[in-house]
Amino acid sequence: MSQAASQTAYNAAIEETLIAIEDALDNCDVDMDYERADAVLTITLEDNGTQVILSRQSAVQELWVAARSGGYHLKFENPGWKCTTTGEDLPTLLDRVLTEQQGTPVALGL
Repeated sequence: MSQAASQTAYNAAIEETLIAIEDALDNCDVDMDYERADAVLTITLEDNGTQVILSRQSAVQELWVAARSGGYHLKFENPGWKCTTTGEDLPTLLDRVLTEQQGTPVALGL
C-alpha cells in the first residue's frame, strides 16, 4: 500500500473510531461530557472533573489516549486499535481508564 493510501486508510479509521466513541458516550449512563476539536476528543467525567483525551498522531499513524493512569499509544491492527504497551484493544483500554477515573464501572459498549 502506498504512503498516501495508508494515510487515507488511517484517517478514515480515526474518524470512524471517534464517531463510534461519541455515539457510545451519548448512550452511556455515566455522567460524562465530551468535546471534539478536529481529531482531539476530550472526555470529562462530571463527578470529579478529570479528563481522558484521545488524539490523532498522524506522523506515526497512532491514536493516543491520555488518562490519569498514563499515556497509551495504539496502532490500528485490523479489526481495531491495539495498545502497544498493554496489548489491550481500544474498547477494553477506554473502559478501564474511565472506570479507574470514575471510581465506578464504565462500559461504553464499543
